[in-house]
Amino acid sequence: MTAREASDSVLLSGDDFRRRALARLPVEPPPPVLPSGIVPGGDHALNQRGLPQHIIAGARPAAVLVPVVLHTTGATILLTQRTAQMRKHSGQIAFPGGKVDEPGETALEAALRETREEIGLAARHIEPLGYLDPYFTVTGYRVIPVIAMVRPPFDLTPNADEVADVFEVPLDFLMEPANHHLVERKEDGRRFYAMPFGERYIWGATAGILRHLYERLYQ
Repeated sequence: MTAREASDSVLLSGDDFRRRALARLPVEPPPPVLPSGIVPGGDHALNQRGLPQHIIAGARPAAVLVPVVLHTTGATILLTQRTAQMRKHSGQIAFPGGKVDEPGETALEAALRETREEIGLAARHIEPLGYLDPYFTVTGYRVIPVIAMVRPPFDLTPNADEVADVFEVPLDFLMEPANHHLVERKEDGRRFYAMPFGERYIWGATAGILRHLYERLYQ
């Protein structure tokens, strides 16, 4: 059964997503050192390049929240658009999250802190479900995606210095492989996933993490 057929039979409901996540995602974050034989995922994976060990070892820790919103009309994933004045990744679509800044801070704590700071979503509305494997970015970060369920109603207060917009995309759209476009950039040959949704262009690490989520829960 394809993801689109699944959505037609409400298989991609929020409750079903929660069941799948609890059954298939680890409840503990991945260890700082990946076990032998595990191939790191990330921006490099689609470009037929291995990830050198010194890059893995030197990657800066970060975490993002992948918030699946449980509406009665169907589940969505909440995303942000960065402001144009951001020094890095300006204007791009992203998950709430960022660097693990504080000594001893866990990936979950960092994801919840950054989510509160960026969009004002309080932790009491968030139910963590599990973790995806680390996603290594070309900018030198080791990103831990924290998969979570968010139950409305909730209020958002975006940080105007960092977030230009907060919006939601239907879960069945993002988990449909026909919407996962593999793009090759002409100027440098770099390949990455893109998931255009109306006027929104979801690409790069955000689309890569969504693809990993699909592979883990629905493939």
